Amino acid sequence: MIAGGPSGGDSHQARKSQVRKAHQISIKEVLDVETMEDAPLILFGRAKRSGPQTMHNDALVITAILANYEVGRIFIDSGSYADILFGEAYDQMQLGDVSLEKVNTSLYGFAGEVVHPRGMISLPLTMGRGTARKTCLLKFLVVDIPSAYNMILGRPTLNTFQAVISTYHMKIKFPTPGGIGEVQGDPLQSRRCYVDAVHRGEKRGGDDTQDKVPPNKKGKAPEEKISETTGTPAKVQPAEELLNIQIIPGDPDKITRIGSHLGEEAKKEITLCLQRNANIFAWTPQDLEGIDP
Repeated sequence: MIAGGPSGGDSHQARKSQVRKAHQISIKEVLDVETMEDAPLILFGRAKRSGPQTMHNDALVITAILANYEVGRIFIDSGSYADILFGEAYDQMQLGDVSLEKVNTSLYGFAGEVVHPRGMISLPLTMGRGTARKTCLLKFLVVDIPSAYNMILGRPTLNTFQAVISTYHMKIKFPTPGGIGEVQGDPLQSRRCYVDAVHRGEKRGGDDTQDKVPPNKKGKAPEEKISETTGTPAKVQPAEELLNIQIIPGDPDKITRIGSHLGEEAKKEITLCLQRNANIFAWTPQDLEGIDP
């Protein structure tokens, strides 16, 4: 799963605007996508395979035409928020003076890793054969990380092509003026990519399941702090001194704590807020309504 990129807005303000627009979409508008009378039916029949390979878990990997280049090892990923063109493939295409558009928003992977794209480029992608062929201009993020794939086509491409995928049938289908276009996945290419990806992971130490301590800025594991008085690992200490405040004035047993570095006005407002809502605090098991003490 890949999240981020400029598809949902390339700034914090633009992303907030996207969320506001989503609230304005009515249920009727969503349903109208499914009930268009002129929309051709896209159907998948029984898979024409036999033998032990009938059931599989192969990724959908295809070949398509990108800017007049035949590009293989294209991973179809409906979980990706962006269309990705990996740097090695981009460099091999030698597009010359085509300039990359600056991108401010990073990409975030499944494990939370952050990758900042080299830039964004608009290129035509063609899928299908004969009269059932379709070409769309798409925006690709160029990313400089090692990969078993040349490209990842995510939701932007699938939505632009109005495509429907079936990993079971190893196909992607989409409407064109000449009928339903389709691209057949390549199981051999898919498995080679899988082997390559695992091999790359093992070389990076991705198969090491032992817990690792992240290095500090000097490249060394941070040393554990030891208490000078007890000789044992020191306990975590508060970042600042805490002040006791009485939730119920006059009752020293019903207190909580707030930070001492707060301004006087903030301390006063927090204290008054807590005291006004003193009834929500549970001081004994009997105060927890609905729970047998």
